[in-house]
Amino acid sequence: MTEPAYIVDILRTPGGRRNGALAALHPADLGAVSVDALLRRTGVDPAAVDDLIFGCVSQVGEQSNHLARHVVLASLLPQSVPAVTIDRQCGSAQQALHFAAQAVMSGTQDMVIAGGVEHMTRVPMGSPVRLAADAGLGSGPLSERIKARYAVAEFSQFTGAQMIADKYGFDREAMDRFALDSHRKAATAIAQAAFDAEIAPVEVRLADGTTLMHRRDEGVRLDASLDAIAAVKPIVAGGAITAANASQVTDGSSAALVVNARALKVNGLTPIARIHALAVTAGDPVVMLEEPIPATRKVLARAGLALGDIDLFEVNEAFASIPMAWLAATGADPARLNVNGGAIALGHPLGATGTKLMATLVHALRARGLRWGLQTMCEGGGIANATIVEAL
Repeated sequence: MTEPAYIVDILRTPGGRRNGALAALHPADLGAVSVDALLRRTGVDPAAVDDLIFGCVSQVGEQSNHLARHVVLASLLPQSVPAVTIDRQCGSAQQALHFAAQAVMSGTQDMVIAGGVEHMTRVPMGSPVRLAADAGLGSGPLSERIKARYAVAEFSQFTGAQMIADKYGFDREAMDRFALDSHRKAATAIAQAAFDAEIAPVEVRLADGTTLMHRRDEGVRLDASLDAIAAVKPIVAGGAITAANASQVTDGSSAALVVNARALKVNGLTPIARIHALAVTAGDPVVMLEEPIPATRKVLARAGLALGDIDLFEVNEAFASIPMAWLAATGADPARLNVNGGAIALGHPLGATGTKLMATLVHALRARGLRWGLQTMCEGGGIANATIVEAL
C-alpha cells in the first residue's frame, strides 16, 4: 500500500537576469541557497534527510561531475546525505519532485529534498553540445538513425514553438499580448508581495566587498508595453517567436521538502500540500512542446478529477504559444492560469523551474484559500510531466 506524499515547505530564489544579481555565485552555491533556506524554515535535522534529488540541464563545466552532490557539500546538509542529479530537460526539477514523492510513497525513504538549479549566466544553454562540438567530440546528440527516422538534422524548440503557433493559428500580436499579460500579472504579484512566502533571498557580494540581499525577480518589466514587445526581432526571420514572447534566460534554484506520514509524526511537521497525482508522457520530438496537453489529460484521469475541479494551473511559458495551445486544447479557464505571471516575465532557470513553478502554485493556492492545483511543462525530446497537488 502506498503512503501519501506531503510537501512540508517549498521555496525558490528570486530569478537573476543573465549577468545580473546572481552572476558571481557558483551553481553549487546557488543551489545551496534554496536547500539551506528550506532547512532553516522547516527546522528539520539536516542529518535526517534521506536524499537530495536535484535537476540540472546543462551538466558541463561548473554544473558537471554530479552537481547535486556538490549542492550537498556546499549546503548545511552533512556529507552523509546522498544525492542524484536529474536531467529531464526543462522538467528536471518537476521530475525530481516526482521521484521524491515516489520514494516516500513507497516507504523506501521518509524525507527527501527535491529541487533544481540552473546558472544560465555561467553555464549558457546548449553548452554541453557546443563545447563538445568545438572539441571535435563526435557528431552531436542525434544519431544518423534518429535523423533518418524523423527527417531532421536536429530537434529545435524554436521550430517546435513556431509549428505549434502555426497549428493553432496564433499570430505575432496574439503571442505578444500573452507576453505582456505575463509581465503585468508578475508586476501585480510583486506589488502585492505575493511571492514573499515562496522566495529565499540571496546574499550577493559586490565587487567592492559589500553585500546586498537579492529579493525580487530581476526579469519582470514593470513598465512593459505592447509596443516595446512588438519591437523585438523574431528569432527566425519570418517567424513569430521572439525573445520577448519566450521565457527569459535566468539564474535560480528551488527546493521542496517531501515526506511521508511517518516523517511528519516523528519530526512534528505540518505539511502545506499533498502530492495527489503524477504523470509523465512523451510524443513527437519534432513538434516537441505540445506534450503538456496529453500529460494534463493523463494526470487528471489518474487523479479522478475533471479539469473544472482544478482551481489553479501552472503551465510553463517556455514560449507564449505553449500555454496558449494548452488553453485552446483543454478549454481551461484562462483566469486560473499562471495567475502570478510566468516564465516570460519571471524567467525559466531550466533545471530549477519544476519546483520553482510548484512553489508558486502551492503558495498561490494557500493565499487564495483554494484546494487543487495542476502543473505541467513541455520538455526537450517531446516529453511532459504533470502534477496535481492539494493545498492543505
